[in-house]
Amino acid sequence: MTDDGAHWADAESLLVPPPWIQPHASTLPATGAWRPGDPLGQRQFMRMAVDRSFVLEGGGQLHDITVCFETWGTLSPEADNAVLVCHALTGDAHAAGPAGDGHPGPGWWDDAIGPGKAIDTDRWFVVCANVLGGCQGTTGPASPLPDRLGHYGPHFPVVSIRDMVRTQAKLADALGIDVWHAVVGGSMGGMQALEWSVMYPDRVGRLVAIATTAAASAQQIAWWSTGRRAIALDPKWRDGHYYEAEPGDGPHAGLALARQISQVTFRSDDVFTDRFGREPVEPLAGRFEMWQRFQVERYLDHHGAKLARRFDANSYLLLTKAMDLHDIERGRGSLAGALRRITAPVLAMGITSDILYPAYQQQDLVTGIQDVGGQATYHEIDSPHGHDAFLIALDQVAAALVPFLEKAHR
Repeated sequence: MTDDGAHWADAESLLVPPPWIQPHASTLPATGAWRPGDPLGQRQFMRMAVDRSFVLEGGGQLHDITVCFETWGTLSPEADNAVLVCHALTGDAHAAGPAGDGHPGPGWWDDAIGPGKAIDTDRWFVVCANVLGGCQGTTGPASPLPDRLGHYGPHFPVVSIRDMVRTQAKLADALGIDVWHAVVGGSMGGMQALEWSVMYPDRVGRLVAIATTAAASAQQIAWWSTGRRAIALDPKWRDGHYYEAEPGDGPHAGLALARQISQVTFRSDDVFTDRFGREPVEPLAGRFEMWQRFQVERYLDHHGAKLARRFDANSYLLLTKAMDLHDIERGRGSLAGALRRITAPVLAMGITSDILYPAYQQQDLVTGIQDVGGQATYHEIDSPHGHDAFLIALDQVAAALVPFLEKAHR
């Protein structure tokens, strides 16, 4: 080292991330939430709890709630062909349809919903609602307060999967749907589908639960809580008060990191290895530097920035907490007692390579329902794509889903 410390100064400079690693901050909004005044796209809206408060399972209250939803197909005169599709964590009501004004991407299950597809909209009337606490039209932390200026922000109360389902039940009432022909969901959507069948057994004709669980496990809670801490440690989160911040001055770094952490759990080791191997982005020849990246790191950077453009950090905190709180046994005496309430036939799907919601959890669900006298079958998706396979291996999903929707059940 030289007397003037040049050696140490050079070493310190190697630890500073170069600007080309991440998108320029000014391109990332403080929140990717949809807000009133933005293009509507295919969104429809319902208001509820206007005259009285909506009391949440965890003790909080909300007033004047907006539920955003989309529909496809035509409801039959008897209202007996309605299928509710429940979205996962970062999904929304736009389950099908093209990208366009109001929708930065095509529907998250666009290859499964539509004329002639697995959920055939020539046959079924399909509904998907953005969950309570979400950020794409349903009341959530980024929504304006109903009675004064400002946003809910961190003052939005903690919600549960059961609270989400109760808002969907109000939507069903408004649409004139007494009984869903089927309730279908994967991941967090599967949690909603399960709660529908336990909370409103007389309103569910069939239940399809994919890559989900009856109760969040310790490891699942560990994964999601790590992401929440990544957001909370971002100084630009500002304890949840960031909605007036300029582009680039919001908690996009924390939200992107949370997404990167979860993205690792969405895919399998085989997929990462086959797609990326050990290929570098910046050449490793010569001098090693701290921020030289492998291709898999660039992939994670891309998905982190992509989510920051279309999602809200406070909603991410809220919805991952709801997933951790998910437990159909809570307050119902026993797991068997909760499962006994499910009177609809159940189709549970697991994925061979899912490390986030392993297939044994869906197998245990089927066994538990059968043990209390219910109807349940298990279908396994054989895919290397991990948890995301229910969005990718749609031929295998359809192979079980289509006959299950059509089959006459006792």
